[in-house]
Amino acid sequence: MNLIGLRTLLVKEVRRFLRVPGQTVLSPLVSTALYFVVFGYSLGGRLREASGQSYVAFIVPGLVFLGIANNAFLNTSSSIFITKLQGTVVDLLVAPMKPGELLVAFTGGGMVRGLLVGFLTWAVSILFTGFKLAHPAITASFLLLVAYVFSMLGLLAALWAEKFEQINFFPTFVMLPLTFLGGVFYSVSALAEPWRTISLFNPMVYMVEGLRYGMLGSSALSPSAGAAMLFALAVATTGLAFLALRTGYKLKT
Repeated sequence: MNLIGLRTLLVKEVRRFLRVPGQTVLSPLVSTALYFVVFGYSLGGRLREASGQSYVAFIVPGLVFLGIANNAFLNTSSSIFITKLQGTVVDLLVAPMKPGELLVAFTGGGMVRGLLVGFLTWAVSILFTGFKLAHPAITASFLLLVAYVFSMLGLLAALWAEKFEQINFFPTFVMLPLTFLGGVFYSVSALAEPWRTISLFNPMVYMVEGLRYGMLGSSALSPSAGAAMLFALAVATTGLAFLALRTGYKLKT
């Protein structure tokens, strides 16, 4: 394994988004903090509790999930797509690095950005709700799996995309609707039929509820279902991304 090349590319990916912290870290942090203030206190005045928790505390895991998922995806997708657009992807192809090393470096950079925004979002929420962590090991597992899966999805989207419209398709038309309908601001157990049953087909629901269980100790769905889904997605996306990098899918002309 080319550890020097892997470390160099990973550090380059982290420094890339740290050069513009206002855009890559502060902007999403402000957005999720506004969600917390607006939804938490406007709706919290009407909805005192949700799933046995105060409504303000109830939405924290979902907002942490949003911060991690969106930023992990955006980091890998933008990084690889820009190298394709500028033609500098040839530098990666001729570098003495294997597909697995490229995979780890790009995914690691996305995970660092996603987890950084997620932890900062969590830190802001603690100022309003206080610190509560029911199951540290479960929480850490979900945080890492969410960051990994969405970093990998961003990598796959960038490899597939050939235009800016395509790179924006997944976050705009897939991630955004599924996350807002994924139990971030409400409990699926409170939905009437058939909406509750329909919500069970949304994979984001299981991820949010699993993280909610880890952080708050209660959830509407079993956390094992969310963990199993994330693990399956991690395996599937890793296999697809490794195959795409090994074959040079849409990288070699």
